[in-house]
Amino acid sequence: MIPIEDLLRFVREDAPWGDVTSEAVVPDVACRAVIRAKEAGIAAGLEEAWALFEHFGVEVRQRIPDGRAVAPGAVLLELEGRARAILLLERTALNIIGRMSGIATRTREAVEAVRAVAPDVRVAATRKTAPGLRVLDKKAVALGGGDPHRYCLSDMVLIKDNHLALVPLAEAVRKAKERSRYRAVEVEVETARDAVEAAVAGADIILLDNMAPDAVREAVGLLAARGIRERVTLEVSGGVAGGDLAGYAATGIDIISMGALTHTVRNFDVSLDILKGAGTVRLS
Repeated sequence: MIPIEDLLRFVREDAPWGDVTSEAVVPDVACRAVIRAKEAGIAAGLEEAWALFEHFGVEVRQRIPDGRAVAPGAVLLELEGRARAILLLERTALNIIGRMSGIATRTREAVEAVRAVAPDVRVAATRKTAPGLRVLDKKAVALGGGDPHRYCLSDMVLIKDNHLALVPLAEAVRKAKERSRYRAVEVEVETARDAVEAAVAGADIILLDNMAPDAVREAVGLLAARGIRERVTLEVSGGVAGGDLAGYAATGIDIISMGALTHTVRNFDVSLDILKGAGTVRLS
């Protein structure tokens, strides 16, 4: 989980000078509330929402585990505490849960589609995340069963096309190996022949970028023919959509990385309901 101070920053963004509506019209009373899923999917972001509510003195009486599959109408969190505090945090909590659950759900769908064809192939995220939300986005991918991949530029060496526009491939790999002896070195290529060159140069991981499944098979075949396929991990990325997953999974690669897991997020539909007697008052 990210530090509570980062979560509080989201609250300050939404209520920099307080919640003027609730402070004006809502008495300072205690109440109960629930956060419900309005569709089926994978729940995520509940740990972060729990931390926020607890920080503001709201008791979380029930919380389902992150990463669990939920049905429409499922109660994700049951809350009890000051009404004004619950209302202050409502939208921030729903935004976190909605985004993270949307990512986790999309990831789980991709993972299941790939496993149906090639159980050992991993689905991974990229660095195409919303600014300030990378840790949450990557955590949501992991909760959906995916691999978060590298979190930042400091994690591992990934030599991309713009690096290779300035330094020849073999030289770039050699320099990276000399400078970062304990980090994996990955090289992005766009042709089967470049994949072979990267493997011969000593790359640990080869990223086959924007290559159709047939071109990926060619690269796998060339590496196998040279007896160097098993030396490297093969990753495909670039424009991989849901309909292409089975085709890529069947090519003999190891990882499918998808920017769409985090850069094109469909929010998971959740709501917060204040409980009033036997009925509910919908506030969102």
